[in-house]
Amino acid sequence: MGRRGRGCIPVASAGERHPVKTWCLRASLWVPRPPAEVFPFFADARNLGLLTPDWLSFGILTPMPVAMHEGTRIDYRLRLHGLPLRWQTRIARWEPPHAFADEQLRGPYAVWHHTHTFTPSDGGTVLGDEVRLRPKGGPLAPAVMALFVRRDVERIFRHRAAVMAERFGADPASATVRWIDAGRAPVVSAAAGGRR
Repeated sequence: MGRRGRGCIPVASAGERHPVKTWCLRASLWVPRPPAEVFPFFADARNLGLLTPDWLSFGILTPMPVAMHEGTRIDYRLRLHGLPLRWQTRIARWEPPHAFADEQLRGPYAVWHHTHTFTPSDGGTVLGDEVRLRPKGGPLAPAVMALFVRRDVERIFRHRAAVMAERFGADPASATVRWIDAGRAPVVSAAAGGRR
């Protein structure tokens, strides 16, 4: 999880060269367990279903067990506002027990990059999430974000925080979920190695 005030770095598909709006959500929760005890829960792809709200009708299509490492691809199905969707992610970073990142290869977003961090703190771990996203829709993306995506993504991460707090013995009221204004900035192309 980044320092307060540090904006998200916009990410684009290869070929995009113009400034684009990118949104960033940051969430954190302190749990009274060390990273080495917490990370294995997140390393098991089956547990993603436990962290996802029922209203998404989420299911993993990739056969289990999934060997997690950089480059692993996982396919999912879900239902969003009544529409069935498929989603494929790739593990872009794998550094147990400190961090990992997943990025959408196919799915409902133009950009989705989710970094998970596990930072030792006060005898436990700060579970951090940073999601950089942009809905599909081109010039309509800001309206899609305002009407649906912002609220839905926030609800998902509040649900995740409640589940993690219960599972790891933390106070759910201590969780933070906030939007960071990433604004418009020159795009760092993934093809140019700009993805972190």
